[in-house]
Amino acid sequence: MFILGNFLAGVAKILHIILELYMWIIIIRALISWVNPDPYNPIVQFLYRITDPVMHKVREMLPISGMGIDFSPIIVILGIIFLQTFLVQSLAQFSLQLQ
Repeated sequence: MFILGNFLAGVAKILHIILELYMWIIIIRALISWVNPDPYNPIVQFLYRITDPVMHKVREMLPISGMGIDFSPIIVILGIIFLQTFLVQSLAQFSLQLQ
């Protein structure tokens, strides 16, 4: 059972790193949107390509659409924090019980 415990601990750690990295990408995108970036810049295109699917889904669910303030980065970041607190910690604790 210790092998499964170590595997789940590794999955929890990798998931934590991926979620942390994605949260920083969301923050960078939100900051860049304040300065009207060049849409042809490859970095800006990468940020939009990697964040648009999630942000678009959140924008569709938000009832407030015409305010001029985009709350989708905040909602996505809160979702990431929830996943880190609930999912990653649950996987880590379950892996400790299996070891």
